[in-house]
Amino acid sequence: MSLLQPGPRGFHDILIIGAGPCGLAVATRLQEQTPSALYTDVEHQRYHWIKKHSGRMSVRSTRANESIKSPSAPNPPVRRPQPGYDTVVYDASSDAWMTSWKNLFRALEIGFLRSPLFFHPDPRDRDGLLAFAYENGRENELEEIRAVVGKELSKHRKKKRMKDSKSQRSILEIDERDRKDYFRPSTALFNDFCESIVDRYGLRSAVHQAEIQSIEYGFVENEYVPNTEKVFSVQTSTGVKHARAVVLAIGIGVVPRMPTPLLPHEVEGACHSSQVVENEFPPSHIRHKIARGAETNVVVVGGGLTSAQTADLAIRKGVSTVWQLMRGDFKVKPFDVALDWMGKYQNVQKSAFWSADSDKERHEIILLARNGGSITPPFAKIMRSHVESSKLTILTDTTIASKKFSSLNKTWSISITPSSAVVLPPIDYIIYCTGKTNDVDLIPFLEPVRRQYPIDTEGGFPCLTNDLAWREDVPLFVTGQLAALRLGPGAGNLEGARESAERVVCGLEAWLGRGDEESDEREEGMDLNNHFEVIA
Repeated sequence: MSLLQPGPRGFHDILIIGAGPCGLAVATRLQEQTPSALYTDVEHQRYHWIKKHSGRMSVRSTRANESIKSPSAPNPPVRRPQPGYDTVVYDASSDAWMTSWKNLFRALEIGFLRSPLFFHPDPRDRDGLLAFAYENGRENELEEIRAVVGKELSKHRKKKRMKDSKSQRSILEIDERDRKDYFRPSTALFNDFCESIVDRYGLRSAVHQAEIQSIEYGFVENEYVPNTEKVFSVQTSTGVKHARAVVLAIGIGVVPRMPTPLLPHEVEGACHSSQVVENEFPPSHIRHKIARGAETNVVVVGGGLTSAQTADLAIRKGVSTVWQLMRGDFKVKPFDVALDWMGKYQNVQKSAFWSADSDKERHEIILLARNGGSITPPFAKIMRSHVESSKLTILTDTTIASKKFSSLNKTWSISITPSSAVVLPPIDYIIYCTGKTNDVDLIPFLEPVRRQYPIDTEGGFPCLTNDLAWREDVPLFVTGQLAALRLGPGAGNLEGARESAERVVCGLEAWLGRGDEESDEREEGMDLNNHFEVIA
């Protein structure tokens, strides 16, 4: 099936908003007919073997317990032509894939990802990134994620260890056999891998640069659009586009989360971490002070990995002292979710999540599993070294009580709470590493859809269908962090991108139709305990 089918100008089957990992995962999954999420490697092999030897072998029906002769080679089964989808991708950053992702990693000088090797947007092979590294002789760009892999303990031994007051070591949940998975790739390796996926599926020309301004769903008058079906009207900075289905693939969100909005005259003295890409860091007035050898002070607000990376970057750029304010504790974790959501027993956690009685309960599970921002062990070590050298001061359980910016001196006067013996000096700059909002009600371009087709929310997350659609009658599909109530705590990471793509594409195919027998077989198999029963 070809993803980029020619279609009427301004009218598409599918319009994807966002060209980051989530958008790439959906676009590639639309192309892949035998994704690893549905078939194991063994099933892949047998599936292709059956297709190759069609007409010369028989398969056994597990239901009737009888052999069924496949059609002879001269008379293969008649297959309807695959229609393909006229698909377009819009991104506000550029007309290329992963631009915002690459710019942020470049701006913060992030050398390695936090995610393990099997978190990536390739739908074909779970071990695709690992294979890519070895195929290209770049295994030296894999960094082991330490202290997460080890011999698993039985429930009896776990209980015994927990009761042993002399042993308070953490219990490792990742089996030794999975050690090869628990390496993190370099940023360069991951980016090159994504580029290879783009080339594999011929997606170079799929992305167009445009800012999304509003989305509406209903009947329209257009020579290319049937007046018997509702379609989306997407207002962009380059004009109105129409589509039968829309995929919202904006990852962790679009609206920066700020404790308090910045006043116009304060903009030159502070920014959100996502704006570091747009604003040269450090700003010019700080660079001039550094060049003169003057003392400089920067406040970093936040307790997640981005805050640690930003603080480290500021120190390496020559800032005298960084003051890091954390609303909670200093938490160190290898991943953004607890280990029991990553290892062999993650299905136990996911089973409990999916069997929750309500979305409120699921939201509580998400908050517990993520437990706020955290820092990886390698960066925790870096931060401790900065603390020892007096270049970094970390204040936990601390927030900004008040602040005032002087446009004349370009410095802040800041008081913190709770009040302590620490008195902050004049601050040259504030960086808010406070993430992006997960509240769907705060996304401006969705306002028409929310008004026309209201749905429930929980903690800001939309209560989607199981296929991640807005409603059963509204084919607006949502991926990434906003789909957390259906995917779980890992919705916002790379694993969530691939998992949401699988669900979304199944929903798209059900809504738009594929018109090929292979997809009919796959959809039939979705209701079976063993997907392979479809072709066995």
